[in-house]
Amino acid sequence: MKVTRTVIVLAILLYVFLWVLALNGANSLVAPLLIPLVLAVLVAVGVALNRYMGITPRKQHFEDHDHDHESDE
Repeated sequence: MKVTRTVIVLAILLYVFLWVLALNGANSLVAPLLIPLVLAVLVAVGVALNRYMGITPRKQHFEDHDHDHESDE
């Protein structure tokens, strides 16, 4: 958990640093930096809309792969 939190903080710091570079003259970085920001906003709006409408999230379904499968011969 500590490593995950550290990596997330470092990624955010790198993202902010790249925005500082973009705003100080590296204009070619603006478009690629906007993509993750736009995607994050779209996901957040979708989740908020689902909660507002009262739609419960789907439960994940995992298949049990422990049993042996007979191959078609």
